[in-house]
Amino acid sequence: MSFIPLAAAPRGLNFWSLIFEAGPLAWATLLVLALFSVISWGIIAERWKRFRRAESETNNFLDRFHQGGGLAAIQDETAALKWSPVAEVYRAGFREISLNPVGEGALRGEALEAVDRMLRKSSGVQLTELERSLGFLATTASASPFIGLFGTVVGITNAFRSIGVQGAASIAAYAPGIAEALVATAAGLLAAVPAVIFYNHFLARLRSMESLIEEFRADFLHRLQGRRV
Repeated sequence: MSFIPLAAAPRGLNFWSLIFEAGPLAWATLLVLALFSVISWGIIAERWKRFRRAESETNNFLDRFHQGGGLAAIQDETAALKWSPVAEVYRAGFREISLNPVGEGALRGEALEAVDRMLRKSSGVQLTELERSLGFLATTASASPFIGLFGTVVGITNAFRSIGVQGAASIAAYAPGIAEALVATAAGLLAAVPAVIFYNHFLARLRSMESLIEEFRADFLHRLQGRRV
């Protein structure tokens, strides 16, 4: 049995040499993608921690709220839950009630509408805070592949330039440019894929929290309609 020897790879044609020997445009492309990737991973880590705290404290708050009791007691017992959007919405409603006492009756009319407006306003503030920085993940997910594509075009252009200079379409002429193009493509995908995955993940958790807040708002208003303030 005879063996066909594999052609030796051109000297210096490895991943790191392609990066260090890349041209200015390729370097700029890779640096931009690296910046997008680093910032995205920082946002992912921070938002993961934020959502985890928010969900954990929200579960604790809702357990306490559904146990019943006076509103002031709930306020005091859940004062340490600073990361829960639902607890913050409750505190906003409780402050509105405290500023506009209505005596010993249930809330009706304008008093109930004022509390509802405050709950809606606080809900919007809390959801906006949870959504913070997710826009950058969406931008990274949509822009990074095109930035990588720009690097791909630059690499292919360099490959054709090398062929023109050497006057022959040999692998030594076009391989570095093609490899540089593929590195740019891979860098764009490496920046975009985690961003789109975690953006959709956080968006689903945000919608879940929005649903919890809306359910709580309805329960709280219903309770206020029949409670003794």
